[in-house]
Amino acid sequence: MSVAAIPNLTALHQRCSDCPIRNRAVCSLSSPQELTELDRAKFYRDYAAGQEIVGEGAPIEALGSVVHGVVALHKTLEDGRRQMVGLMFASDFIGRPMRNIAPYDAIAVTDVRMCLFHRSQFEEILGRHVGLERRLLEMVLDELDCARDWMVLLGRKTAQERLASFLMILARRTSRLEKTPLMDGLLVEIPLTREAIAEYLGLTIETVSRQLTRLRKDGLVAMEDQRHLRLLNLHALAEITRDDPGLIEEDGDSAGLIG
Repeated sequence: MSVAAIPNLTALHQRCSDCPIRNRAVCSLSSPQELTELDRAKFYRDYAAGQEIVGEGAPIEALGSVVHGVVALHKTLEDGRRQMVGLMFASDFIGRPMRNIAPYDAIAVTDVRMCLFHRSQFEEILGRHVGLERRLLEMVLDELDCARDWMVLLGRKTAQERLASFLMILARRTSRLEKTPLMDGLLVEIPLTREAIAEYLGLTIETVSRQLTRLRKDGLVAMEDQRHLRLLNLHALAEITRDDPGLIEEDGDSAGLIG
């Protein structure tokens, strides 16, 4: 993230204690004293849907948390092909301390608000505060678990299992962020186009549409509109994923869909 491109957005400033992602973000284990220091150091930036947040290979001058919206991570191969390798949701952390160059493109899928820190300043604060360091480590380990799960999904799961897994991840995210029970009837926002979903799941657009129609005809989901889906039978969806059924009850700190 280029700091030079970030305007002065003091009007957006809000206290860390009032932040909507306070209980899940990198600062969630920070003491009141640590929050005061983070509050002084942070600044906000808004990105429109489709806008680049940071480019692959660019210097990492700022890093921080998604406050609102969805961010896609893309990796470009030597022959110019691009692959979506991750989705970042509210409370997920973008950027790596102690790393100078961005390994991925980060693109705003929806309108996005970021809570940012200058990288050098954040590294300095991180070195002084155990709570912040511990929470960042937890998020990195969660991210590693997500990457391993996604390897299984792309390598072994059927098209139906992949789509069901994607919907279950959105369901858990929605439940946690909106503090809504994870139960039948949950309405989730689909942040991606079908083309982007197909790219992310390693499927064709036709296959995604066909599998979504199958889930709808089986009574597991209902389309509210082009961007919202109501999940009618979460246990049936969880069974399709072939994951641990107990995950439907789980309220862990997933770090997003990270590749």
